Amino acid sequence: MTGLINTTSTSPLGSRLAAGAVTTLFTVNGMLLGGYGGTLPALRDRLDLTAPQIATMLFCVGVAGILSMQIGGRLADAIGARKVSLAGLPVVIAAAVIVAVAPTYPVAVAGSVCLGLGNGAMDVGMNALGVQVEQARRKPIMSFFHAFFSVGNFIGAGAVLLMALAFSITGADIVFPVLITLAGIAVLVLVLLTKITPEAAVVEHTVDGVRRRIPRLAWLLGVMALAFGLAEGTAVDWSALHVTDVASVDATTGSLGLIAVSAFMVVIRLVGDRLVTRYGRRAVVRFGGVCAALGYLAVTLVASLPLLIIGWALVGFGVGMIAPQVYAVAGHIGGGRVLAVVVTFGYAAFLMGPALIGFLVNHLGIQHAMAVPALLSGGIIALAATMPKTDEDLTPA
Repeated sequence: MTGLINTTSTSPLGSRLAAGAVTTLFTVNGMLLGGYGGTLPALRDRLDLTAPQIATMLFCVGVAGILSMQIGGRLADAIGARKVSLAGLPVVIAAAVIVAVAPTYPVAVAGSVCLGLGNGAMDVGMNALGVQVEQARRKPIMSFFHAFFSVGNFIGAGAVLLMALAFSITGADIVFPVLITLAGIAVLVLVLLTKITPEAAVVEHTVDGVRRRIPRLAWLLGVMALAFGLAEGTAVDWSALHVTDVASVDATTGSLGLIAVSAFMVVIRLVGDRLVTRYGRRAVVRFGGVCAALGYLAVTLVASLPLLIIGWALVGFGVGMIAPQVYAVAGHIGGGRVLAVVVTFGYAAFLMGPALIGFLVNHLGIQHAMAVPALLSGGIIALAATMPKTDEDLTPA
């Protein structure tokens, strides 16, 4: 057998219920991660953490996540992506609870490691399951799934502000109620998901007893993931600071940069599947690279607030197109094993890339440092030529 799953639109994976289950997986995953990120400033105040300590926590999330992705990808092929996705969610829920009650820094670090382990398995598992749903439906849907990850992220982070306003909770006291509430919601969602998530197919990588190698295209997709991971991570972590410093505005106004990035990522992901159906994945990824490169070029050269917001909107519009299509191709050609490779490249760049940009900011200034993701986004345009033009051109491995 090959790595490509043989499914039909009449199978449970092709049903609307299956698509709804995967959409829910992406949403609840984004919600818990958004809650973690949104409460970090308050957790810093509660535990009196330094910047290096926060960086260490985030580093632990990344390393644990990368390790978990490698194991989770192979398990998704061996026992089914449903089991891996549903096994990862309780671990992420437990991580939220641990961080919520953490009385000391070591306990918060343990919670962060737990978050990385659960999220790594869940990430690769739900993407692998999403690819199988897409194959069964015989039409693109991965952009839609990723759009709801962004929606969930917004819900999780927004819960911090909502609960603070609704219950007049300020400062360090917000960590516990937000994370416990999100964990409670996630438990209810998990109960639902165990009932509606379909069984996934097992993926074999052998032919006549000989194990197939990971295809060369997987490594090219990994290079693309490095590029868009750094571009997206830079946008998420640096856009608000960039607008604040370059436009010489207050921090509240500067947040418009991140708002523009996030909003346009959601917009393009909601319509991305229609674009793939009409123009193909290669064209969509290439156009996304063009938009991201132009956006980063703009924020490197301009200084007025309106033009900066337009530039960051272009960045969000561009990077939002790329990841779902690259991950979809990875899953189509090799299931969870290849997905684990490609997602790891993107995940690592998303986490570590902004730190590299921070180094460049110190040496080149915040505006000139944006030339690096502009160049990498331009590289995506060239690498897009290696992608299959249509799903019919995919060669499984």
